[in-house]
Amino acid sequence: MLSPRILCTAVLFWSTAAQALAGVATGDSEWRSDGEQIYQNYCASCHGAKGEGMPDWQQPNAQGELPAPPHGPEGHTWKHSDAMLYRIVHDGWRDPFNKTKRLTMPAFGDRLRSIEIEAVVNYLKTLWTEEQRQFQEEESKGAPN
Repeated sequence: MLSPRILCTAVLFWSTAAQALAGVATGDSEWRSDGEQIYQNYCASCHGAKGEGMPDWQQPNAQGELPAPPHGPEGHTWKHSDAMLYRIVHDGWRDPFNKTKRLTMPAFGDRLRSIEIEAVVNYLKTLWTEEQRQFQEEESKGAPN
């Protein structure tokens, strides 16, 4: 049997986590701000301060790699489920069309907590059109976790 102190701590933890996730899921301004700040700290150097991506992002660079794409409406981030976006941020990504074998987007799973990755994913959604958010929401419903 759990001691009252451990039980209370567990309830407080799960209650706080549930509230945090609810804030992320609903686009609460505090979580948007957190997601935007994390994005600026970890993602903007490649994907642009406003999610505009690198120049010529659809053309391979001198190394044979596709530059970082935009996260706004002109990009393709909105076509991926929440689970896929989470995995890309957590595990990194190597575009299958790249000629090199290295990860062209580094993994951030060792630097960001799960809730921070979720906040970034939810921040990206603010860069999309309403139609893109609806498409992505449907994509997320049918995607495996």
